[in-house]
Amino acid sequence: MTSVAEKSRVGTAGTPPPGTARRASAWVRRAPLLPALIFMIIVTQLPFVATLVISFMDWNAYYPDERGFAGFDNFVRVFTDVNMRDAVWTTILLTAGVVLISLLLGLGIALLLDRKFRGRGAVRTMMIAPFLVVPVAAALIWKHALYNPEYGLFNGALTWFWGLFGSDNPPQPDWISNMPLWAVIFSLVWQWTPFMMLILLAGLQGRPLDVIEAARIDGANSWQIFRSMTLPHLRQYLELGALLGSIYIVQNFDAVFTITSGGLGTANLPYTIYQIFYQAHDYGRASAAAVIVVIGTIIIATFALRTVSSLFREESGR
Repeated sequence: MTSVAEKSRVGTAGTPPPGTARRASAWVRRAPLLPALIFMIIVTQLPFVATLVISFMDWNAYYPDERGFAGFDNFVRVFTDVNMRDAVWTTILLTAGVVLISLLLGLGIALLLDRKFRGRGAVRTMMIAPFLVVPVAAALIWKHALYNPEYGLFNGALTWFWGLFGSDNPPQPDWISNMPLWAVIFSLVWQWTPFMMLILLAGLQGRPLDVIEAARIDGANSWQIFRSMTLPHLRQYLELGALLGSIYIVQNFDAVFTITSGGLGTANLPYTIYQIFYQAHDYGRASAAAVIVVIGTIIIATFALRTVSSLFREESGR
């Protein structure tokens, strides 16, 4: 006579146990994702593992016979190098400037586009356009079409403005030479403001309008509603925009390379790593610097994911 344990293993009428069926069902759902997962591991994780291994090596293409294990020497050189410390400070200034200005402009534009007016859809589409431009193309536009001291739009506008007052000698500044870091910041602000606007506009769409209407009935003006209700509601969206923007801007290479070529004190960490790798051919030190940047980016991304998770929890709890 078959025991109860044997029946549970075999199942009813020869069918597999429930646990085995659940595992099989889970694998059936996950199997279509395996090719994408394997592809992502090959494309992203294997190069990072190779970079991590090279970061512990003394490997310079100018001295091919002296390649060997260096331990943590490359990381020590990265932290003690004056140029690397300057690049870290430049990266912080560049990232903070772009994120803060983009958030402020994005908040203002989002508040305007949250209002109802004719053609609002078309205006929203046009406001998103700068974010869709290829980064190198956007940097070239700013370098040649706007900043150029001879035929750029900014100096042309100065010439027209001073001509209104009858002046024949308008100022024609060389914008990139006079303010190199701000030249890069403004070009990135133009491109990242639509991104911040989209996030904040999504937050504005989720405001409890009935509570705001009740506040208006009670006599609250627009500034009081914004300060006490809208801004606290947008706090997590502001944090999310700042974190996501920081993740991408801290890795920016295109604008620095295209506009200033890393000169005039604008060399950030990605550009400095590029110089160490492709010009100094010091593969070990460049890999160590890249690993440090990746670790910093992962730390920022962790906070971004926590912010996103809290937003989802709040939305699902409503």
